[in-house]
Amino acid sequence: MRVFVTGATGFIGSAIVRELIDAGHEVLGLARSDEAAASLAAVGAAVHRGGLDDLDSLRRGADAADGVIHTAFIHNFSAIAAAGKTDRLAIEAFGAVLANSGRPLVVTSAIGLLTPGRLGTEEDAADSNSAGSHRVASEAAALSMVSQGVRVSVVRLPPSVHGDGDHGFVPALINAARRSGFSAYVGDGANRWSAVHRLDAARLYRLALETAPTGTVLHAIGEEGVPIRDIASIIGHRLNVPVIGQSPEEAADHFGWLAHFVSMDAPASSVLTQKRFGWFPVQPALIPDLDREQYFTT
Repeated sequence: MRVFVTGATGFIGSAIVRELIDAGHEVLGLARSDEAAASLAAVGAAVHRGGLDDLDSLRRGADAADGVIHTAFIHNFSAIAAAGKTDRLAIEAFGAVLANSGRPLVVTSAIGLLTPGRLGTEEDAADSNSAGSHRVASEAAALSMVSQGVRVSVVRLPPSVHGDGDHGFVPALINAARRSGFSAYVGDGANRWSAVHRLDAARLYRLALETAPTGTVLHAIGEEGVPIRDIASIIGHRLNVPVIGQSPEEAADHFGWLAHFVSMDAPASSVLTQKRFGWFPVQPALIPDLDREQYFTT
């Protein structure tokens, strides 16, 4: 299968590209720059130049492929509503090309759009008041394509997708601890992040592309809920700094834009995904993965 992949040089997307190529698929990767194009070519992928806001380019990429995996997202938290709109328009562009073809479209969503504080499952609908509200419209747009003859599936990712090359929330916590001289959590730190290793997540994307029935929601969850206090403790140990709990007001000053996510309680299950697709996480869990020099050598 020839697969058009957006975000193909990103932290998750690059792992998906390698997973697809190793499984015998051809990859057409979206590249915004010469550097990204060279990176794709180096691993044996074909290059499609364009960006997430270039809908004509996205449509041409989808038209040239047997299926699409969409992982790109503009992670600008100062303009997150605009980023969500760009994501939705990209998904709609793919759907217009793939309509009535039966070709697969795998879309990325987030566990954070589920109701906080309870174990989220694949059968739970998105909550427009949730932390992931900017992606609710994208997930709804994707799932609406079932009636248009698109074999669409949605992969929800947890707050922590970890592994070598991580540049997400955990490295942001590490940087905050370095700047301040202490590693912090909010309240008693019992709130949880679900988590998955990037290589386990990449394998699930491939399975979704190959076998997911239309309208399926999959959870890329390796661990249902890791207490934020445990994450902060490992960071404090590695950096040899104190570990402290903060009030919400103190955390807002300390973490800035990250405070909302550090306060998030987002446990989730992948029991149904594992049962339906025979997908079982085999890579290291978050805490042992974080307790390595690689996370602290920047």
